[in-house]
Amino acid sequence: MPHLLAALALAALVGAALCLGEPRLSPAAVLDALRDPTHPQHVAVTQARLPRAVLGALAGLGLAVAGLLMQDALHNQVAGPELLGVSSGAAVVTAAVVVLALPVPLAALPHLALVGALVAGVLVLLAIGGSTRDPDQVVLVGAAVSAACAGLVVAIVGLGTEGNVVVLFRYLLGSLAARGWAHVEVVLPWVVVGVGVAVLLRRRVAALALGDVAATGLGVPVVRTRLTALAVAAALAAAVASVCGPVAYVALLAPHVARRLRGSTSTARVLALTGLVGAVLLVAADLVSRLVLYPVEVPVGVATTLVGVPALVWILARTREAR
Repeated sequence: MPHLLAALALAALVGAALCLGEPRLSPAAVLDALRDPTHPQHVAVTQARLPRAVLGALAGLGLAVAGLLMQDALHNQVAGPELLGVSSGAAVVTAAVVVLALPVPLAALPHLALVGALVAGVLVLLAIGGSTRDPDQVVLVGAAVSAACAGLVVAIVGLGTEGNVVVLFRYLLGSLAARGWAHVEVVLPWVVVGVGVAVLLRRRVAALALGDVAATGLGVPVVRTRLTALAVAAALAAAVASVCGPVAYVALLAPHVARRLRGSTSTARVLALTGLVGAVLLVAADLVSRLVLYPVEVPVGVATTLVGVPALVWILARTREAR
């Protein structure tokens, strides 16, 4: 039942994203615009609203699965892919291209940002090597890489002009504005492959959540499974960050919401629902950010942060009580 409710909520939000805006369209008008290339709103619906909604769903799905893998693999209920430095790596590349006005085609920018994100994630994984006995080490190394990347971004921004810094600022807050099918094509294969690998890993990661000793007793290769789960999380977060920027808190919140809805903490049982919840959260946040101050658009990262910060405080309070 939770899966069906989440799927229906996602379908309703995508429908709302296609209808709402300027101009506001009825569901019948949206269907006509989708079917008829000569419809006056065909381009607006098929080339602006629809790819943005699809990208939001894919990005939310990828971030949610990445968050679930990290939380269970690291035994850390507030872990997120940001701890692997991938969002910061993407930000460094984007800042360099935008602020320094490097001669890079606009279509190639998401791919270059993806390379930067993956490089940051690889640096974290190489720094910890095969030593994953202490998951906190992963968090500390990731925080160090993120801090170094953030320093680089600040240094690069200092070289920019007012115009390009504003563009970069919107990216650094996370945004789905002005995204089209080309951006969907960047994210789609990474999400498909990453989620597919996560499905194959789900039972092993569920065993990791029980503790390393218990997982070893169940025959799970702890180090290899944890490194693989972190690599998958890094790849998923890198793909999203390369296109949407560092969208915060979706990866943190979605697993917790899914666990409560499903009434289970098992990775294997909540994986599918977590992905659906992540898609719902990001599509809903983007819809709110697009409409709440119209015609001014709020970056979607602001909307997710306004919800995520109180939720994080609540999660930390519950964790402290449990101890």
